[in-house]
Amino acid sequence: MTPDTNVRKTVGLAADRQQSFYGRDIVSVRQFTRDDLNYIFTVSDEMRSLVHRVGATDLLKGHILANLFYEPSTRTFASFAAAMQRLGGSTIPIHGVQYSSVSKGESLPDTVRSLACYADVIVLRHPEVGASEVAARYSSKPVISAGDGVGEHPTQGLLDLYTIYAELGTVDELNVTMVGDLRNGRTVHSLARLLSMYRVNLTLVSPAILRLPAQLKQELVDAGLSVRETDRVENVISESDVVYVTRVQRERFEDMHEYEAVRDSYEITPELMANAKEKMALMHPLPRVNEIHYDVDDDPRAAYFRQMENGMYIRMALLAAVLGKA
Repeated sequence: MTPDTNVRKTVGLAADRQQSFYGRDIVSVRQFTRDDLNYIFTVSDEMRSLVHRVGATDLLKGHILANLFYEPSTRTFASFAAAMQRLGGSTIPIHGVQYSSVSKGESLPDTVRSLACYADVIVLRHPEVGASEVAARYSSKPVISAGDGVGEHPTQGLLDLYTIYAELGTVDELNVTMVGDLRNGRTVHSLARLLSMYRVNLTLVSPAILRLPAQLKQELVDAGLSVRETDRVENVISESDVVYVTRVQRERFEDMHEYEAVRDSYEITPELMANAKEKMALMHPLPRVNEIHYDVDDDPRAAYFRQMENGMYIRMALLAAVLGKA
């Protein structure tokens, strides 16, 4: 095969992958293959370079994003808006549906049908598991999930995996430790499913009442992952390449006594980090409460704010891809 043939083949594969994203709903990490991930990460690299060089582009000029958030959000809401604006598009911000027709009893299908009349893509955060799939069924425009209750958060999973690549150069053969609220953490659920496509050793650190759902744990085991559980992060931090910390989610508890009993189960301190590898990544989807001390922020292994920046590049890539402009 000649070099020109190789180039044409590579370009052809990229074009096929781009075509497979055009008009596509993004509602679960289960829909991705490793080829999909490689494509999105490659486009994200290009978006990072573009932002660093010139700040913005008119790639999506004339396109409109509807940001529909039924739950509070800072980073996801802002990063989707920033991603669209850096690509030259515009946003319809609906942050706090108590001020929308939802407060009058409008259904989710009718809300997304209406927004599809004005926007080219809809980003949805909703408190109910599966809401994004329902929205996608009724919307005539692509729907991207920004989190469904305790279910999934696919774009967060993508940016988390992309951050692991960016920090460590690989995902295969890593020891990944997840710490905190693994029962309710939708970011954990999405990242764990993505990691099941790779050769990783997964350690789950949580109190007994916050363990990863049994069905998801079995899903990971069936996919071939090595999975173990413990309640002591100090026993595993020295062997971890990635430590992914999550807050205990107060809003998911019906019994506040249960929440108070586990709220400060884990705290990452400089003293604990002294036992970690010299090259590793400490990650957190944010917001944090007390689980990572501010004294840790200056540690070069603390990747959580770089992680947040990566979210904009991932979302720029996804928006460009689903609108056929990647």
